[in-house]
Amino acid sequence: MTMIMPSHLSFDQQDPIAMPIAWTIAGSDSSGGAGVQADLKVFQQLAVHGCSVVTAVTAQHPAAVTAIQYISVENITAQMMAMRDYLPPKAIKIGMLGHEHMIDTIVTFLRSCQSKIVFDPVMVASSGQSLFKQHQKKYLDQLNKLFPYVDLLTPNLLELSAFLNRPITSYADIEEAAHFFIERGVKSILIKGGHFQHDKMSQDYWSNGSESFWLASSRYPEKNYHGTGCIYSSAITASLALGYDLKSAIVIAKMYINRGIRLAQPIDQNTAYLMHANWPENEIDLPIVSQTPVTNVPIVFPSCGKKPLGLYPIVNEYEWLKKLLPTGISTIQLRIKNKTGNALAMEIQKSIQLAMQYSARLFINDHWELAIQYGGYGVHLGQTDLNEMNVSHIKQAGLRLGISTHCYYEVARAHGIRPSYLACGPIFHTNSKPMSFFPQGIAQLQRWRRTLSTYPLVAIGGINESNMAAVWKTGVDGIAMISAITSHKLSLLENIHSITTMQTK
Repeated sequence: MTMIMPSHLSFDQQDPIAMPIAWTIAGSDSSGGAGVQADLKVFQQLAVHGCSVVTAVTAQHPAAVTAIQYISVENITAQMMAMRDYLPPKAIKIGMLGHEHMIDTIVTFLRSCQSKIVFDPVMVASSGQSLFKQHQKKYLDQLNKLFPYVDLLTPNLLELSAFLNRPITSYADIEEAAHFFIERGVKSILIKGGHFQHDKMSQDYWSNGSESFWLASSRYPEKNYHGTGCIYSSAITASLALGYDLKSAIVIAKMYINRGIRLAQPIDQNTAYLMHANWPENEIDLPIVSQTPVTNVPIVFPSCGKKPLGLYPIVNEYEWLKKLLPTGISTIQLRIKNKTGNALAMEIQKSIQLAMQYSARLFINDHWELAIQYGGYGVHLGQTDLNEMNVSHIKQAGLRLGISTHCYYEVARAHGIRPSYLACGPIFHTNSKPMSFFPQGIAQLQRWRRTLSTYPLVAIGGINESNMAAVWKTGVDGIAMISAITSHKLSLLENIHSITTMQTK
């Protein structure tokens, strides 16, 4: 589910759970670029109250770790118990552990913990030094005890090679490695591909054993971006604490990382510290979600033209086009669910012909083959439709494409297709069709408008005459309506012109 990110949160000491709480169980980085210090920076920026369980104190700078003092098991236990009841976490990020007894202690705690667990198996510092106390194989064997409690494991390729005791050199190796860890009990895994240097794009791979996707972003100049793994995993943890689903949490965190690298502060010629800031909202940082590795940035679908999409009725039959198109509606969608065969084909053919007479932009919902066959203007697809077809057929036919989105994961997935417009919703509660997502509200719609700066944006879900003006003020390019048009309960049909002009006010 997608959740609305609060624009302001405060922490009341009399009500310790007023602000979402996340813990970091990790080592201290004296240079401030990684470890507990970096985790707490991320939590603060994403409006989560951060608590820490320090497992080790390191003396380090970006080029070297000069000393490590491991914290005793007794002290680690005391840290967790001191916060357990008063500051219970919604999510926990686990980083540097260091020795086997620490693992046993944390596993004992997690047995009675209901939090989401993100485990970043930090074993080697950016400078190359080992961060665990005993022999590598013995340490890795002990980590198997922790895996059944982990909702998300986030190794990079170097850590993955250490786990498997072999190099990772291909996409197939990455996918195979993911299954290796799923079989050992982790609920899902995100393999970070930043070290896959021969790839044009930086690509991560996520899987839970039954679903999977690749997450691709532009690759920036090669440097030692100190702390990227810690920051990535802590941004996921913060997003989970805020109530985002795991897939969207990963996308949000990737945006945070991409922005941090893009605006990184150089320390020297080879090293930079990631920039920290609040909620990421720049489209340039939005990753591409794809079912296969992304080799090139996708080609954009044809534009809908300079004229705004405007009031965008979604109707279920040709007769509605006959009523609406003479009123000046310039964009409309035909969404037929109760016809098949010849009846369906004739309804779509007649509708396309009528829309052409009025120079209207008619989008056919789902039935893309018929839209192509009868020379239609465009197609609109939902997320489930993307699973069942190859959108390249629509692009090759020269049609426009609109895609429905409801959360960050779905937006990133659509971003990988580069449609003609994006529809975001539900903005308000709607009974037009069953929804598994909470209403997003005006604040989140404003955020989508800021983030999706190059896309025509259509708002949908529960919009009517009473709230339409507020929706237009967000700067959307179109407002889609279903029941408000077809129910006859409102005066929309008599006021099409005045309602459409709200967009320019």
